[in-house]
Amino acid sequence: MSQAIQRQLGEYDSPIEDELENAFTRMLSEGTQRMHRTWRGVLVTGFFGGTEVALGVLAYLSVLEATHQPLLAGLAFSIGFLALLLGRSELFTEGFLVPVVTVAAKRASLAQLFKLWGGTMLANLVGGWVIMWLIMAGFPELHAQTIESGVHFATAPLSARTLALAVLGGMVITLMTRMQHGTDSVPAKIAAAIAGAFLLAGTRLFHSILDSLLIFGALATGKAPFGYWDWLGWFGYTVVGNVAGGLGFVTLLRLLRSKDRLQEERADAEASS
Repeated sequence: MSQAIQRQLGEYDSPIEDELENAFTRMLSEGTQRMHRTWRGVLVTGFFGGTEVALGVLAYLSVLEATHQPLLAGLAFSIGFLALLLGRSELFTEGFLVPVVTVAAKRASLAQLFKLWGGTMLANLVGGWVIMWLIMAGFPELHAQTIESGVHFATAPLSARTLALAVLGGMVITLMTRMQHGTDSVPAKIAAAIAGAFLLAGTRLFHSILDSLLIFGALATGKAPFGYWDWLGWFGYTVVGNVAGGLGFVTLLRLLRSKDRLQEERADAEASS
């Protein structure tokens, strides 16, 4: 390859590499802070995350009831993701990229990762359950639509189709996180949140937290044709699919792309320990 061509390629690659480096640095900085939270910090931010997603579910159900158009309802649900973004709350499935990169760089431990995942998941579900109970008490006109939506998920048996929907759900939420950490622009972050909500809720992909709140709402009406054991069975395989999609199709590729930087961070961590 001629030197002229190499110089041209370098000119094109340099801005891209700079942006990747900036995104990697942002992820490590944020990830280190998130992974070193106390139990109280993990539970409080997770609880807020559950309540904010539940408000997005209220918008979703209201638009779906009025229009019967899932794609429009998916756009309305973006209120929940915007609240997560601007309020800096924590959603369990948003922990498949930044915290994992932080552990891979030896800025945190696996024990801290599992604390973040477990505490956030539990707090998301509790916070979401509380708000969904209030929504069902305050909006009885949404009961029928909520039950219909809850049945769609809670009674779905494990199959190639449902597992694929769960994998895609994990991939979409993790891709949304990656897009938001790839820029400093707030409008771009907002656009990523809206796009993620549109795909996730609008196409009714399987998402362990979002769809659990729809199921909880249906159960709160007292008229759902399923119970909490049905939810637990659905939740179990959906979590597995979400983790597989987020880690396998987004995070792993990001780690491979940043292999050299990870090695530098790991060497620095070992030298300072």
